[in-house]
Amino acid sequence: MKQKELERLQNLKQEENKLYKNNINLICGIDEAGRGPLAGPVVVGAVILPQNSFIEGVNDSKKVSEKKREQLYEQIVSEAISYSVGIVDQNTIDEINILNATKLGVKIALQGLKNRPDIIMVDALNNMDTLGIPYISIIKGDAKNYCIAAASIIAKVTRDRIMREWDEVYPIYGFAKHKGYGTAEHIRIIKENGPCILHRKTFIKNFI
Repeated sequence: MKQKELERLQNLKQEENKLYKNNINLICGIDEAGRGPLAGPVVVGAVILPQNSFIEGVNDSKKVSEKKREQLYEQIVSEAISYSVGIVDQNTIDEINILNATKLGVKIALQGLKNRPDIIMVDALNNMDTLGIPYISIIKGDAKNYCIAAASIIAKVTRDRIMREWDEVYPIYGFAKHKGYGTAEHIRIIKENGPCILHRKTFIKNFI
């Protein structure tokens, strides 16, 4: 690993290292993917990594190519002490809204961990059920903190895989390409063909 990359990772781990020095050992990073799309679930990733984890290339998932994210996903889950995802479908999003669905995804992801974390570091969420586990909410945490960035990659890769699977069921919408986001092409197809069961009714009401 080049020195510049090592320094970048060390900088991302500054907040975690402060916690480790206070004998807080199991730190869980949490982030979501899919709050903005017109279709598909919101997915929350949760991961506890070892204190000595330095996976080259870990970053905010939006700053990493799809191919690289897939590689990093495999490295992260193989190295993780524990990881989990919380998947909340489009029907629930329509029922309880996307913010509450994301918070529900956090709870589901935490319930899926085999180890109970000492503390949670989460990207910009507050007032949620973390099963009694204390949490630190950090604005743009996926770009600032190692464990949150790793969670963002787990969430993004999981959701992209789900959308590629749905693309095989509903190829007309191009889910494999845009992953459900509101591209001009996606909106045009919705207007021409109507929605499918994967679309969030509350998100597309202005297009149909």
